[in-house]
Amino acid sequence: MTPSPQGRRAVVIEDHDDIRNLLAQTIGMRGFAVTTAATGLEGLEAVRRDGADLITLDLNLPDLDGMEVCRRVREFSDAYLLMVTARPGEIDRLEGLELGADDYISKPFSPRELQARIEAMFRRPRARAEQADAEELRRAAEVQRSLLPSTAPVVAGYDVAGACRPSRSVGGDFFDWYATEGGLQISLADAMGKGMGAALIAATVRAVLRSAAGQPDMERAFRDTCRQLENDLDHSGSFVTLFHARLDTARGVVDYVDAGHGLGLHMHADGVVRLRPGGPPVGAVPGTSWTPGRFALAPGDALVVVSDGLLDAYEDVDEAVRAVAAATSRGADARAVCAAVLDLARGGAPDADVPGDDVTAVVLRRLPDPRGGA
Repeated sequence: MTPSPQGRRAVVIEDHDDIRNLLAQTIGMRGFAVTTAATGLEGLEAVRRDGADLITLDLNLPDLDGMEVCRRVREFSDAYLLMVTARPGEIDRLEGLELGADDYISKPFSPRELQARIEAMFRRPRARAEQADAEELRRAAEVQRSLLPSTAPVVAGYDVAGACRPSRSVGGDFFDWYATEGGLQISLADAMGKGMGAALIAATVRAVLRSAAGQPDMERAFRDTCRQLENDLDHSGSFVTLFHARLDTARGVVDYVDAGHGLGLHMHADGVVRLRPGGPPVGAVPGTSWTPGRFALAPGDALVVVSDGLLDAYEDVDEAVRAVAAATSRGADARAVCAAVLDLARGGAPDADVPGDDVTAVVLRRLPDPRGGA
């Protein structure tokens, strides 16, 4: 669909009064705010001053040659540029296109032809805009990678692993873990959105969570963390689903809070228990209080937390949970379970297409009792 020109700006650079007026009137009828200039220098100043989404450029100007204006424009603007020329030669048109013009129209022209050429230009994506988007995604991916732990913690009696498979668009998934006195804290979060915005929100959430790591009361630490985040999330119009847990390694007890995540699973000998969320995502409802949960990891049990990117491969949540449970039962260790869960998002095929959303998993297994107990 051709983007609506409403709110866009155009600069018409043309020394002939009647043609300049015709160009301005025709383009203005398409909803553009039009600035006109009778010389090349005036046109360059207008583009710099007002900005432009569209520029029409006469090649025969009284001061600067149109080719020179085109070259200078391309130093600072990626506006669509339509050359308007009375020159019959193909060489001039080719030179203009090589300098960065998007199209040309020959004098005399009709308003209908002018509108058609403008419509055709705006249907073509901008190479520079695509490059900028690609650069943003690259930087967002770097931020996302920097949030992930480089090594798994070594916890006696437990096996821990995590993994994230980014989508092409890069989102706000991350997981984290760090040792505390007598235990281990684990987090998995998904910030709403894509690109750099989501990555920066994820970085903020991780930093605030870590700043509260020394608070002995996990529920209070979680609540304080959310209060600190609410203003930033409100200003950005975003929210974060978050699963945060603290393991008491001596007792095998896991205290957790699930803020709108809903994909924390307790795998045990008799099946799987889907851990209930204790409230909405962080930032969705200011002033929310979350209800904590607790369960015990018996030897051989596992806590598996996955992001909602996994759900894209299944008809419903229950089907996805069953698939994760099957993958967990087959996994020889936490790392193997993580790899198997991430492959589920690709229909179980490691070489299938990259998923449309990030897929992240954290696995915490309590090792079986070496004495042969349960």
